[in-house]
Amino acid sequence: MSSENPRVRPVHPVDAEVVEVPVDTDVPVPEPIDDAVTPDHDPDEVRISFLLFPDLTQLDLTGPAQVLTRVPGARVEYVAATLDPVPSDCGLALVPTTTIAEAGPADVLVVPGGDGAFDAMLDPEVIGFVRREAERATWVTSVCTGAFVLGGAGLLAGKRATTHWASKPMLAAFGAQPVEDRVVDDGAIVTAAGVSAGIDMALWLAAELAGQPAAEAIQLQIEYDPQPPFDAGSAVRADTRVVTAARAAAEDARGERVARAAAAVMR
Repeated sequence: MSSENPRVRPVHPVDAEVVEVPVDTDVPVPEPIDDAVTPDHDPDEVRISFLLFPDLTQLDLTGPAQVLTRVPGARVEYVAATLDPVPSDCGLALVPTTTIAEAGPADVLVVPGGDGAFDAMLDPEVIGFVRREAERATWVTSVCTGAFVLGGAGLLAGKRATTHWASKPMLAAFGAQPVEDRVVDDGAIVTAAGVSAGIDMALWLAAELAGQPAAEAIQLQIEYDPQPPFDAGSAVRADTRVVTAARAAAEDARGERVARAAAAVMR
């Protein structure tokens, strides 16, 4: 979304060292996907699917869920490979309500992040599900590193997108244009930055689905009024040395998997 959107406060870079973390793969930049036509959703019933996979970051999912389940007419499903509890990266298990094979079509798909996203983007069943939903959903969204699952499904080619700051440079491997905004919408694809940004994305989406007054009421219901005890939540304001080291560590831990997924989808 553009910085003029009154519902969103974008984050812009400040004077600091620019850290480039290359992915060791040579991929072409594809033509943008034409998404000028997207299906309409029934205003009386908004079908929302949350994708679950092992080692997801639970706040990536539960933050948006607390918002979107309050949208009037929302019907929510939690989708996983099986109905077995899915372990998150903090040890909390999440219980699916349906399987990938049995999930119905959704108006909104939400893909969380976490280190498990880098395995999910290499899982043919997960990628097939995301592609299938993208063909019929009004919005396909991601939180944090869930953007890499969208990339693995070929949905970020030619798109502006964001993700967790430490892994953001690697989005370019999928033909995306990484940007610094906290929430980015590019047609039917909506991506949010790290973890807590999923709540911002969900509030923006609630306004799109039900109008700004309804979204503001939801924000008040969940008392979303962040006042952290210190200002260290953004890479543009953190110590450059810490940012550099963290981005290098992210590339070291995840770059090989990103390269494999990009090579598969960007042929």
